Amino acid sequence: MQKQLLVLTFLMVCTGFATAQKMSSRDSLAATLEVWVNVPVVTPGVNNAEAPSDATILYNGNGLGAFQKRDGSPAGWKIDADGAITDIKGAGDLITKEAFGSCQLHIEFREPAEVKSSGQGRGNSGVYIMGKYEIQVLDSYNNPTYSNGQAGAVYKQHVPLVNASRKPGEWQSYDIIFTAPLFKENGDLESPARVTIIHNGVLIQNNVTILGPTDWIRKPKYVKHASKLPLMLQDHGDDGNPISYRNIWIRNL
Repeated sequence: MQKQLLVLTFLMVCTGFATAQKMSSRDSLAATLEVWVNVPVVTPGVNNAEAPSDATILYNGNGLGAFQKRDGSPAGWKIDADGAITDIKGAGDLITKEAFGSCQLHIEFREPAEVKSSGQGRGNSGVYIMGKYEIQVLDSYNNPTYSNGQAGAVYKQHVPLVNASRKPGEWQSYDIIFTAPLFKENGDLESPARVTIIHNGVLIQNNVTILGPTDWIRKPKYVKHASKLPLMLQDHGDDGNPISYRNIWIRNL
């Protein structure tokens, strides 16, 4: 009986040693797939709309110092009592002083509560990433128009997956992930721009390929440009488009 116990004990020790060796071998293999790098720490906002710690604040109610007109003169939009900035007819586009390339952009907008027009004449503006690639801003709440020109469209290129527009007068948001195009030394396109858009918390453009700079009358065509360019908010120049914006921040990617 004692001999049998010794044999059993020996077998258990051997089995345990073999198991330990096997586990050690597996752990070693697993360790070869581990990547250890210094990941930057970013403090997120209290909610999804609040800017994280590494964002550039373009507008949060404290003046239009981040923007200018095309000619470099001070921005002409007005700051409302509630802290929003509102387009004035003929005030000109808002152009950021700083240039950006691939980025994450958060922007909130409000369509006029008083509806004065329809179609493309109803709350029309646009977020022009790099000053070239337009994400349409429009009052698309019960407002039929061509589908690749409604709110959230990559203008004249991509129809949004759904219409997530809120009623006129209510604040809305775009969260945009933009990948800038790359060009070869000879000017040829190496890779096109791409964009993902979340409208009011709803995915409406899923990593779509941008066909080229926005053109309302011709097919888009890429021409080599700088890797970073200013962001633009459009003054559409119509009476029915006193669009308002607030809480604008951007992160370089």
